[in-house]
Amino acid sequence: MKRILSFFLLSSAIILTSAQAPPTYYDGTAGLTGIALKNKLSQIITDGHQAKAYNGLWTAYQTTDRDYFYENDGSVLDIYSENPTGSDPYTYTIGTNQCGQYSAEGNCYNREHIVPQSLFNEASPMVADVNFIRATDGKVNGMRSNYPFGKVGLSPSFTSQNGSKLGTSASAGYGGTVFEPIDEFKGDVARMIFYFVTRYQSQLASFTNANGTGDMLGTTAFPGLQTWELNQLRAWHATDPVSPAEISRNNATYEYQKNKNPFIDHPEFVELIWGTQVVDTQAPTAATNLITQNPTSNTISLSWTAATDNIGVIAYDVYANGVLKTTVSGTTATVQGLTPSTTYTFYVIAKDASGNASPQSNSADGTTLAGQPGGNTSCGTENFDSIPASDSGYTTRTWTNNNITWTATDARN
Repeated sequence: MKRILSFFLLSSAIILTSAQAPPTYYDGTAGLTGIALKNKLSQIITDGHQAKAYNGLWTAYQTTDRDYFYENDGSVLDIYSENPTGSDPYTYTIGTNQCGQYSAEGNCYNREHIVPQSLFNEASPMVADVNFIRATDGKVNGMRSNYPFGKVGLSPSFTSQNGSKLGTSASAGYGGTVFEPIDEFKGDVARMIFYFVTRYQSQLASFTNANGTGDMLGTTAFPGLQTWELNQLRAWHATDPVSPAEISRNNATYEYQKNKNPFIDHPEFVELIWGTQVVDTQAPTAATNLITQNPTSNTISLSWTAATDNIGVIAYDVYANGVLKTTVSGTTATVQGLTPSTTYTFYVIAKDASGNASPQSNSADGTTLAGQPGGNTSCGTENFDSIPASDSGYTTRTWTNNNITWTATDARN
């Protein structure tokens, strides 16, 4: 249905479904850009966030995902079936058409994680965070699967009844399969993903890129997204501005779980963060609690507590007696090629993606075990120049050479 709303209807919908955040909600963000602004927003939307149970999403949808902006009938506002310029192909009644089984569009609606839950192993609080989980048609949700969002090329493999598409990417920098919502909701999707990589930025390194290289998420807090996906979402954010439906949903979400999507309240934050070319000069903190363990004659194992960084630590250089021995990405290492019965002093240095190096960790001493005899170790050589002369008979001969006493049994010279 064509979007025609009276001021009264719009105001009533927002009032009925929302409770405003305090006017101080975004205090401390003024003047910030880039990493600093993203970090501050992450703190704001994490503090006070009340984690909910997964089944609670059905309750949330009673206020967050009702259509008071297109059909204006209180049905489910489904971004995968909504027709913004005409009649919807099908509609769902909140609370009565939940999936359940489905085999085709229009059977039932379920819970669509805009950032797939497979990427974070269905963990809480992400799995039930309504800020990025929409009520959508079950069939289209299933077709979208865990593919990233992007622009589909000329031959989609699937098109929903409202024009959402699945197919090979035409987004610059990525050639895999992507899902493309209709123009009306591209900005909505972008802003939900921007929320996710800000709210959960400290956990991105532990999330899975289910589709391999090129998936939507990055592995560090900044920028938090793969470059191709970031560029695509920034474009969608710019061409599809924040709508009254998003504002209403954002306010209802705050009432439900006590945090908001800052990129709906302040669309300018997107370019202030990701449009700013930021040079990272902040070094990681020093790793701590370095210890040595499990020595052998030529190896010693180490472990330590991770360093922290404003963006993210990507590697640790491990030193023995001031010499770089190995580089690892985790917080354990085994240094090889050491000399038996020798004491070494170890320390580690953390590095971030920009090459900034931390101070040295605490030092830890470790001593290798004594070497075992045999192998390639020589205990001496003998040329038999000192063997006693004798007749042609065989007998036991004893002599000393190279400070070693030798004995030959049944020998003759």
